Amino acid sequence: MNRHIKKILKISLPIALGVFILYWIYRDFDFTRVGKVLRVDTNWMWMLISLLLGALSHIFRGWRWTLTLAPLGAHPRTSNCVDAIFVSYAANLVLPRVGEVSRCGILSRYDGVPFAQSLGTVVTERVIDMLCILLIAGVTFMTQMPVFLRFFEETGTKIPSLMHLFTSVWFYISLFCVIGVGVLAYYLLHTLSFFEKVKGMAVSVWEGIMSLKGVSNMPLFVLYTVLIWGCYFFHFYITFWCFPFTEHLSVLAGLVMFVGGTFAILVPTPNGAGPWHFAVITMMMLYGVHAMDAAVFALIVHSIQTLLVVVLGIIGWLHVSFSHT
Repeated sequence: MNRHIKKILKISLPIALGVFILYWIYRDFDFTRVGKVLRVDTNWMWMLISLLLGALSHIFRGWRWTLTLAPLGAHPRTSNCVDAIFVSYAANLVLPRVGEVSRCGILSRYDGVPFAQSLGTVVTERVIDMLCILLIAGVTFMTQMPVFLRFFEETGTKIPSLMHLFTSVWFYISLFCVIGVGVLAYYLLHTLSFFEKVKGMAVSVWEGIMSLKGVSNMPLFVLYTVLIWGCYFFHFYITFWCFPFTEHLSVLAGLVMFVGGTFAILVPTPNGAGPWHFAVITMMMLYGVHAMDAAVFALIVHSIQTLLVVVLGIIGWLHVSFSHT
């Protein structure tokens, strides 16, 4: 296949998947309701606090990154690490997972950190993130198992209901999400196989991965990890307090939707657009929130949080660019 066509598909397919899912979710939606909620019902103080926590999660991630780079003999500016994180999340909106490459490129350009080694630390970071979300998901599933079982039934994935399964729109949305994750895994493996062909690249990546063993201040590393995921959760949960139709939801309900939304973001669409809405709306309805209100919540919160990612990306790019001129 032509290289240019591949590049176009890598960008267009995730966007098309997200647009398709959003279309099915909001095809009969009254968008005037969103404007009313924003003008009248939204508590903007809590929204600003939520956005602050979202920004702090990226800052803590940048600080933690300096700890894993230090054993490699790399000591970039802390501000550059934070700016690189800001830029990487914004870059992922354009092409899922390209942010991991962009953040390593920033440190390579401005601090001389070997690209392959920093890429290895990012791989380690992703493994730690996956362990964290699996731990959170395991605890949440054990305490809220009936809710998850009802979620599977509502989405047409109850095993005995095969006829309903294949006639449910939600099943096909879930299927497309799974296919999307599969495509993402293929491209990641393809990328790794490319790196392995480059002399010395695989060794350098492995050194970066093993850098965790040399972290001098492990308690601080653990603290940053806890703060990152604490900020992630409250960045989401505090938005419940922004609207009268969700302010009654408990912390456990927030954990259920947080876990569902986190796994939905693994689907390669811009910032999880589509799959995240589907997961949050469906789970929110299980807690008694009206379908229209749940759809309003998902649309507003996801849009504002995505805007935050864009703004932080622009700030990070401008800061790292002009601080080195």
